Amino acid sequence: MGHNYSPTIQTAAASAVKAGCDLCCGIQYRALTDAVKDGLLTEQEMDTAVGRLLEARFRLGMFDPPAMVPYASIPATAYDTPENDRLALRMAREGVVLLKNDGLLPLDKTKIRKIGVFGINANYVGTLVGNYNGVPSHPVTFAQGIQDYLTTNIPLYYAPGCPLVRRVDDTNQAAYDEARAKALQLAQKVDVIIYIGGICADLEREYMGVPYEGFFWGDRTRIEMPPIQTEFIKALRALGKPFVFVNCSGSAVAMPWEAANLPAIVQAWYPGQEGGRALAEVLFGEANPAGRLPVTFYGSTADLPAFTDYAMAGRTYRYFKGKPLFAFGHGLSYTQFKYGAAQLDKPHAGLDDTIHVKLDVTNTGARDGDEVVQVYFRHVKSAVPQPLEALCGFQRVPVPRQQSVHVEIPVPVKGLRYWETTRKQYVVEQGDYEILVGAASDDIRATLPLKIGGP
Repeated sequence: MGHNYSPTIQTAAASAVKAGCDLCCGIQYRALTDAVKDGLLTEQEMDTAVGRLLEARFRLGMFDPPAMVPYASIPATAYDTPENDRLALRMAREGVVLLKNDGLLPLDKTKIRKIGVFGINANYVGTLVGNYNGVPSHPVTFAQGIQDYLTTNIPLYYAPGCPLVRRVDDTNQAAYDEARAKALQLAQKVDVIIYIGGICADLEREYMGVPYEGFFWGDRTRIEMPPIQTEFIKALRALGKPFVFVNCSGSAVAMPWEAANLPAIVQAWYPGQEGGRALAEVLFGEANPAGRLPVTFYGSTADLPAFTDYAMAGRTYRYFKGKPLFAFGHGLSYTQFKYGAAQLDKPHAGLDDTIHVKLDVTNTGARDGDEVVQVYFRHVKSAVPQPLEALCGFQRVPVPRQQSVHVEIPVPVKGLRYWETTRKQYVVEQGDYEILVGAASDDIRATLPLKIGGP
């Protein structure tokens, strides 16, 4: 009802069940009994929803004796182990995306005497874990991870510098002026500046009151970096020192000034308990970044249709015709990769076939690294509107320096499907396609013709 979609709780609950929402975490589904009495919903529709919920519980073993349930035999000692820590570190490390690098990264700690780390996110545990999260027993913040990596040989100076965002009533402006002055004074003493900003899950999360500019009830009203941070970043950058910007967010952030004026930008997301250690390894070159963007980073909110427009036109890499700030699939490395000639194992496939994309990838640089080979497809002369391109396969492959690795990526033809609204089912259209192979959605290295079905 809060969205003004339905006039009553009964009609809202009935509409949700009919749309396939079997479970409600609130109290609205208490109105379903009245919805059935009022003829808004049938008992058969209710039975379908309840049946699916029970099936999920049956599959989880919730009605079986504990001896029959594998999950029940997991002891408490299997949680929070060194092995879990290593997995958390690997996940955080592999998720870091190097968005821009003009040669500043990786940092050489032998040439650094003092380092400055700024930004609230640098020292805030909440930025590590996002939301709907567990509580780690020993989280490593970004500032702590950098200091631990450098040990005590290189002093780390920390200051928040500015809030993540201004309050709507501007009541945090005075505190910002004071914090900004202190941070800028501190920044003059260091050799390298690392600013860790962006947003955090306190700002982007489900249906919560957030009295800050650019946010409304957990939704973002614009995708740009909060202006208060860009102002502070500009002041730090004016000092003329080597500068690394680390952005934290769970969604895309438009950062046109930062992208144009800063030498190095890293996307750290909300990386979990080992996020600080993973970031330090990437910044100083112990780990070679190979994360790739799973979303498009646009240049501005103006690049997108209105939020109330639910059509896909102009959204995501599949339908966006403009130039993104950082494209879907984008991610840099400390080494370079050369793609050999790509080919398909067959140029003509049936609807039940799987095609294989084959190529060699060569690491032409001086460091070992991982490359993420991406495969997209595109309809040629489709009978219905289709995406400009769509991901249908990828593979992350380690490639030692100065060596080549053969890559083979399977693509089931059924994955080249679309939702047919009239028949209400997925369909693979027969005809001509193009298989696109590249390092990102805007970095296609090969285009291979494919024919599906027909003679």
